[in-house]
Amino acid sequence: MEPISTALAGIALVKSSVEFIKSNISTAKDIGEIASQIDALFTGEKQVQEARNKKAKGGLADQFGVQTVAKEIIDAKLAAEKMQEVATMVDMRFGHGTWAGILAERQKRLQEAREAARERARAAANRQAEIEEMLKVGALVVGAIIAAIIMIIAAVQSAW
Repeated sequence: MEPISTALAGIALVKSSVEFIKSNISTAKDIGEIASQIDALFTGEKQVQEARNKKAKGGLADQFGVQTVAKEIIDAKLAAEKMQEVATMVDMRFGHGTWAGILAERQKRLQEAREAARERARAAANRQAEIEEMLKVGALVVGAIIAAIIMIIAAVQSAW
């Protein structure tokens, strides 16, 4: 997906999530009722940031064009503004510190997921190394058997 369309999708997702949360927060009995929209809010904000980062890796015209720079900054500020708006609504509805708790738990889970992915990669690398080692040992064993067979055949032929 192109950075511009990713950013547009991200902003649209942020706006729709905020609108849903605004219209439903007063009737929500617990945070779980709006959790999917909070997830969508985080996803949209992430898309805006990713689009901005991808654009920074583009050509000079893409990076330094006034329209591009202004749009990236405004999109990022809009996303941050909407995030703050939701933070305030959640804290007002469910008590001070709820949003901070959500952010802390999200960071904890993201960190755990990154660590699990690193562990899986490390385990896969270890398995790969073990397989390579077994192949080396197998090749040595096969080579030794072939050498022994050749030596036996040579000994038998020289004995005749």
